[in-house]
Amino acid sequence: QGVKRGLFSNEAGMGSTPHAHALAKVKHPQEQGEIAMVSVFIDTFVILTLTAMVILTSDVLGSGATGAALAQKAFSQAFGWFGDAFIAMCMLFFAFSTIIGWYFFGEVNFKALFGKKALPVYSIGVVLCVLFGSLQEVELVWNLSDLFNGLMVIPNLIALLALSGVFMRIYRDYESKYISKTKPVSQPLEYVGKD
Repeated sequence: QGVKRGLFSNEAGMGSTPHAHALAKVKHPQEQGEIAMVSVFIDTFVILTLTAMVILTSDVLGSGATGAALAQKAFSQAFGWFGDAFIAMCMLFFAFSTIIGWYFFGEVNFKALFGKKALPVYSIGVVLCVLFGSLQEVELVWNLSDLFNGLMVIPNLIALLALSGVFMRIYRDYESKYISKTKPVSQPLEYVGKD
């Protein structure tokens, strides 16, 4: 259960956020990789741990509520009506930003596979999926989300293993230029397509 919720929360290892990180303008790819790791830490360790602490320090564990309802009950017990409103607003922004982010990631992949002219098909498909998901039972939506998240991990882990040599070259280049303060290499390192 923890792995499922962790994947949904931070998407670490799923390969869903490199599209966004690839757009960043940084001196070296290593810097953006470190930012990506920090975001996973903040999301998973800080935010989710704080939520768990609120739930554990309240008297709502035996109430029979689960998931977001459990968090909402715990926050409302501590903060009254503001706790309910706070969790509702957080869920609204989380759901909205997730839909927008996943739409963007999917669009980039769809355009690469089928070309720009096919994007209206993708857009209609996304709208239909969002409509379908909003009309279904919550348990079915969670199960479908977990299934597709798990299916995304499999090819991404294979790619991560295949690209481990490229990662090590990038890290060594970063180390030689910025950490050990040695003379930079004379030839610029090409990161894509070479191993």
